[in-house]
Amino acid sequence: MLLIFTDLDGTLLNSDDYGYDGAIRAIADLQQQQIPIIPVSSKTRAEVEVLSTEIGLTDSFIVENGSAIFIPPHQDYLFSEEMKIAGKYYFRQRGCVYAQVRDGLRDLSAAIGEDLTGFGDLNIADIMQLTGLSEPEAQRAKNREFTEPFITPHHVDPERLAHQVKALGFNVVVGDRFSHLIGDQAGKGGAVQWLVNRYQQVNRGESITTIGLGNSPNDLAMLEVVDIPIIIPGIKGVHPGLTNQGWKVAPFPGSVGWGVAVAEEVKGLSY
Repeated sequence: MLLIFTDLDGTLLNSDDYGYDGAIRAIADLQQQQIPIIPVSSKTRAEVEVLSTEIGLTDSFIVENGSAIFIPPHQDYLFSEEMKIAGKYYFRQRGCVYAQVRDGLRDLSAAIGEDLTGFGDLNIADIMQLTGLSEPEAQRAKNREFTEPFITPHHVDPERLAHQVKALGFNVVVGDRFSHLIGDQAGKGGAVQWLVNRYQQVNRGESITTIGLGNSPNDLAMLEVVDIPIIIPGIKGVHPGLTNQGWKVAPFPGSVGWGVAVAEEVKGLSY
């Protein structure tokens, strides 16, 4: 059995126009072979739902930096007693709830003596201006359930920031523009492992091979736990935080690189 785990922005989706045309044929081939394509993103459930519908993805998905795994109704065979129900989905929560992480951001601001600005402090117009998202996109991005993006305080030493976050019982994913405050049990790697274990439990005796695709250090934990990690380069090459890993690098950026790399890898596998 083969499972495909993929980041979205800059990986399956192009960095410049968020298109995915270059991956359409590969996606169709995977779906014809009934190979699950599982988004693993920092995006919210609302964002991933819309993108999955647009692209035609129907499998489980992982949101908000590994804070929760959502299982659609037709994959109810993956259900376990530890899961909850949200709308039409079963889901496994690994991170904290949004109210907790909002409190955590206020505590972090006090601990480092800096006023940190999170999405909860911003209105839709602010988010649109900062991100370039449309109004509906900004609304979906603000509809958070588990994590809080905040404007990265570049004048604060990253190690000091991470230390204070740990002391408060959270984790942080530091980014160029935005960082994400997440629960201490959240993370892309752990969420991927949990879902792979569920597949293994319901497919006893069948070996499972996993492919993971990502483009930034935010994807590192996911890439470290899959069998076949693939880096999608940016227009200027591989992100400096992912160099010297010895992993396969797709020949092109964005969706074209995704499509070519996945097709080549799947063709060479027996599963």
